[in-house]
Amino acid sequence: MTPLTSLLLPIVVSAVIVFVASAIIHMLPLWHKNDYPAMPNSDAVQDALSPLNIPPGDYMLPRASNMDEMKKPEFKAKLDRGPIMIATVIPASRMGMGRALALWFVYLLVVSFFAAYIAGRALPPGASYLDVHRFAGATAFIAYALGLWHMWIWFHRSLKYTIMDTVDGLIYALLLGGTFGWLWP
Repeated sequence: MTPLTSLLLPIVVSAVIVFVASAIIHMLPLWHKNDYPAMPNSDAVQDALSPLNIPPGDYMLPRASNMDEMKKPEFKAKLDRGPIMIATVIPASRMGMGRALALWFVYLLVVSFFAAYIAGRALPPGASYLDVHRFAGATAFIAYALGLWHMWIWFHRSLKYTIMDTVDGLIYALLLGGTFGWLWP
């Protein structure tokens, strides 16, 4: 068993390395460029929705209030009429990156902490690079990638983007595992 206090360096360094790698991956013009294409007739949609003053949050359209309502012909007609949407409304003028980048870095630290916890409980100081990489990297992959798939399963997120984000998660996990293997006490 390796104490967590002796893993502070790999925790912080792996978070920094993954932060930089994720910035590079998301700035490459070919990889994530088209993750969120413009909505058709976006000006008309925005003009139609703006006066409704929809508060920030996650919404489903149409949405039945209970199972009985889902069985009614009126609700089925709404489904047939469309569109069917799951949408997130963000506060106006809140598209700055500072808060998101700070929260992303905190998330990376949390993932690194749990990778350290699991690898540290399983492996002693002086463990081999490959063993450390395996434990820390697998833990990180679970955190970075596997949680994305429920969005595809339940919320119809694009399979293409789910796979792309899973590949991102694999890259991050490999970097984290490599960093832990390199800096393991």
